[in-house]
Amino acid sequence: MPTSSAPLLPSPGQLTAALSAALPHFNQVDWVERTVSTNAELMAKARASSGQLARPWLLGAHLQERGRGRAGRTWQNRAGANLMFSCAFDVFLPSTQLPTLSPLAGLAACEALRQLISPALRGHLCMKWPNDVQWQFAKLAGILVEVTRAGTSRLSSDHYVAIIGMGVNLSDARALSQSLNRQVADWSEIARQDENAAAASAADIVARIAQAWYASLNEATAHGFGDLPARYGKVDFLAGQHINVLDNGRIAQAGIACGINTLGQLMLRTHDGVTPISIGEISIRPQQDSRP
Repeated sequence: MPTSSAPLLPSPGQLTAALSAALPHFNQVDWVERTVSTNAELMAKARASSGQLARPWLLGAHLQERGRGRAGRTWQNRAGANLMFSCAFDVFLPSTQLPTLSPLAGLAACEALRQLISPALRGHLCMKWPNDVQWQFAKLAGILVEVTRAGTSRLSSDHYVAIIGMGVNLSDARALSQSLNRQVADWSEIARQDENAAAASAADIVARIAQAWYASLNEATAHGFGDLPARYGKVDFLAGQHINVLDNGRIAQAGIACGINTLGQLMLRTHDGVTPISIGEISIRPQQDSRP
């Protein structure tokens, strides 16, 4: 049984060099000691760009002073305990399809991380809609997707810049679980169970995810999102479960989760049929309250 814990974070300079070598098609790769927010920094850069600046970009930080998650939440982080990074990509999509980027980013990251784990254990790594990556029943990583116009370098009416930020827990899961009052997982937990995961370096994890985002966005731009429901179904943690959809802590709808559609919406089966869900927090209903 492996005894390794989370991968140690190299220095910012070492990570920059390793990621630049692993991602030669990325036009800018930087890893810094600290920043306010990697998403915010790339967003400001995309909006302020004058002339065409080639993307994709990657920015990571050992520490984010005001990292953000979905719904305005703050990312809790400690230097060395989390992998925190963002990527900026050019996308050419109709505005109606932009919300689909959130579940697509989560799916691509989950698929990438599964490749770093032994096949026998890959099923434990799954997705909770819209884009939380889970190890069994606990959250391993969170993702924030933000979209902006492409500044003065906009090439067409459907040209946007997608900023995808991710925080992966490397260690500290027990402390985070207590402070957040919910189950949290970290990579060290996976590494203790799996020698493949134990062998993955921090650069391996980041490069795999960044490359998966790049490939998935290119595929969606070229061919659309027709394969999204089937891909998502292979990693879907909620499928078939009785769930509540919460709005500001109150139950807005309840039913059985039955996958997602090509817009990335969660499909909820109720007595009235199947309803697409675009926003809301998801909680799994207790077994004794399992009537739809």
